[in-house]
Amino acid sequence: MLLILLQIIAALTIYNVWFVRAGHSTPYRGRGAGNLKKEFLAYGLPVWFMYLVGTIKVLSATALILGIWYPYFVGPASLVLTLMMVGAVLMHIKVRDSFKRALPSLLMLMISIFIFILS
Repeated sequence: MLLILLQIIAALTIYNVWFVRAGHSTPYRGRGAGNLKKEFLAYGLPVWFMYLVGTIKVLSATALILGIWYPYFVGPASLVLTLMMVGAVLMHIKVRDSFKRALPSLLMLMISIFIFILS
């Protein structure tokens, strides 16, 4: 039951960031960027990379949801999400963000690792 709960939390968090809050400022965006596109630019990354990362994260989140019924999706999806969150944490470090700005990425990294271990 804990595994399924973590899968749902991780997936909904990814959907929230990439669909609901992508165009909005949050206290957690790298270098205080006003939206997701500006955040990727603040990291020195091209806009096309934002779309690639978003696609990978959303597909991984969807695989976590599907993993409720098809458990063989969970391991690969959580591994991919773990790698993506390592990248997110490294970007926060690159631009010398505060711990507060990096905290959501760190929490998602821990959740992804935990999902992988439990799966």
